[in-house]
Amino acid sequence: MQEWLSMSAAELGRGIGRGEIDAEALCETYLQAIAAHPNAKRIYSVVTEDRARAEARAAARRAQLGQRLGPLDGVPISWKDLFDSAGVATEAGSQLLAGRVPETDADVLRNATMAGLVCLGKTHMSELAFSGLGLNPRTATPPCINDPEAVPGGSSSGAAASVAFGLAACGIGSDTGGSVRIPAAWNDLVGLKTTSGRLSSKGVVPLCERFDTVGPIGRSVEDCALMLAALDGSGTPVDLRGARLEGMRFAALQTTVLDEIRDAPRAAYENAVERLHAAGAKIERLDAPEVAEAMPLSGLLFTAEAYGIWGETIAANPEVMFPPIRERFEGGREALASDYIAGWRKLNALREAWAARVAGYDAVLMPSSPILPPNAERLLTDDSYYVTENLLALRNTRVGNLMGLAAMSLPTGVPSCGIMLCGAAFGEERLLRVAAAAEAALS
Repeated sequence: MQEWLSMSAAELGRGIGRGEIDAEALCETYLQAIAAHPNAKRIYSVVTEDRARAEARAAARRAQLGQRLGPLDGVPISWKDLFDSAGVATEAGSQLLAGRVPETDADVLRNATMAGLVCLGKTHMSELAFSGLGLNPRTATPPCINDPEAVPGGSSSGAAASVAFGLAACGIGSDTGGSVRIPAAWNDLVGLKTTSGRLSSKGVVPLCERFDTVGPIGRSVEDCALMLAALDGSGTPVDLRGARLEGMRFAALQTTVLDEIRDAPRAAYENAVERLHAAGAKIERLDAPEVAEAMPLSGLLFTAEAYGIWGETIAANPEVMFPPIRERFEGGREALASDYIAGWRKLNALREAWAARVAGYDAVLMPSSPILPPNAERLLTDDSYYVTENLLALRNTRVGNLMGLAAMSLPTGVPSCGIMLCGAAFGEERLLRVAAAAEAALS
């Protein structure tokens, strides 16, 4: 049964469907693994044993009767601590929300439950989701699978750690500036950032509502495809069969994303690009000046909206926050409405220019992160290091958010080094097929 903990969500679902895996036994295996793991309390904020067992019992019964609800019926997963779950604390990694217990499930949690997914519990995260590092001294900082002294990436830090350490088959996170893809990359997993509006955000604690997205972190592209269909309630995943790189055309972005990149991520990325080319993809270097123009808008658009949502709450109890996170929010306090509106008008124009520039490509490639996971202790003691590493961690992934894209991070085979594929807005199904072909070449 221990081998179940390293299997993909898709593999577990097939095992349940064939009668080789009992959903109740699978749930108990995960719950026992969580109970025994030395870092479980750094990964899970709440473990919902009763709910998990009840859902697994129902899934096992459906499997016996041949009435499974979908390909992941009975598969146990984790949820980032910003998805409302009825009767269970949902605090978004912040003491500002201590004791917050919603009455209903978030839409995406309800959809997943209707598809038969088993909820193991809630995972730790960066405070109010406003950091790409995963460092949270106010609640917990989850571990990184490749370096016990490093942060795991954020803000969906516990979501990635739960999968990487075999404590969930898949983790559901959110991505406002990279919060699914960074922890996926640093923990050698697959992360899908959906287009803003592709999945419901009802019942999701917001950071920046115009940028916030929901997405899965799993062991494979197939896991993410199956989870997308469960989260959106359609139950019909894209067919990944026959996905091949031959004839595909990729753009390797040069603008901004290679600046200040460290040696290991650069080498891993270049090797991955070479393997994609060897597998039949045509790859062209691409300069996109609209990316460089959009980057300075981040400070205005993200922080102004974040402060607009949370400013009063923070002002009422500022001392409970981790200072670097609080200071990021407060950076939006003086933003003018005229500047914010002008910023969005400019970004929308840049998005149109980007879409026209990349229209002929199947995906745009870039390193998922230009850095490796930073040292957690140094982040706590060196303010300039924290600022530099956080900005670099988020820089490349932010391209996808600024341009309003669907995007995925795939492992390259080098620890904590990912390659990102960006597709078109609302082009998740197409991107998943492209990513499946890339995954086969890189694995």
